[in-house]
Amino acid sequence: MEKSLKELAGKVALVTGGTKGIGKAIADELAGLGAKVIVSARSKPEGALEHTFIAADLTKPEDNDHLAKEIIEAHGQLDILINNVGGTSAPAGGFSVLSDSDWENDLQLNLLSAIKLDRALVPMMIERNSGVVIHISSLNGKLPLYASNLSYGVSKAALNNYSKALANEVAQKGVRVITVSPGMVKTTAMESFLQSYGSSIGKTADETAQLVMDSMGGVPLNRLAKPEEIAHLIGFLVSPKATYITGANYVIDGGTIPTTF
Repeated sequence: MEKSLKELAGKVALVTGGTKGIGKAIADELAGLGAKVIVSARSKPEGALEHTFIAADLTKPEDNDHLAKEIIEAHGQLDILINNVGGTSAPAGGFSVLSDSDWENDLQLNLLSAIKLDRALVPMMIERNSGVVIHISSLNGKLPLYASNLSYGVSKAALNNYSKALANEVAQKGVRVITVSPGMVKTTAMESFLQSYGSSIGKTADETAQLVMDSMGGVPLNRLAKPEEIAHLIGFLVSPKATYITGANYVIDGGTIPTTF
């Protein structure tokens, strides 16, 4: 049993956006499995941190380079890369209300930050002929919602395509690349989105959550996911149990997507 619980012993993992929400749940999950976990975020949160922290704004090239350099100098290896940073501050309302800045910000945060960090760190995995990269995408990359988060969904769809291409490129070099696409997850970021969107349409956060679930065709489990439920899937995908899995996109959405693919 102890061996099973510590199956990531000796591994070094980086979780971007790892101080709260899904990212923190993933960091805690990997640490519980024995990995040495590094988390990054734009700023260090208040209070004690359980994991090594490196400040980095991944929309800035210099911060990507700094983060990669710190990891290489301190650990000399990286076995697991969780590209979890993402989000949107773009307004709801469809294509006509989105500015160039809205599009550029969402593409930087949800697509280009992952591409740049992969470019900095995946070569180290290829050198060692071993590594796993997880891109945290979104259900909206497969099921776009034009009224509430159009630019976010488009940027995540692009991330899905990039992730599949990278998986095919590095598969024979010992590196696995997988996409995970959560549906609605109960995080502070989701709650802020629901409050903001709700205010713009005159509804409460709970009413807005139900409205968004309904707009996606409903959620058969009829609730938002817990961050830990996403983290458990990640823990499996980076483990020795999943060594034949690469190039896949795992949708974890409470049954929202009504098709089999």
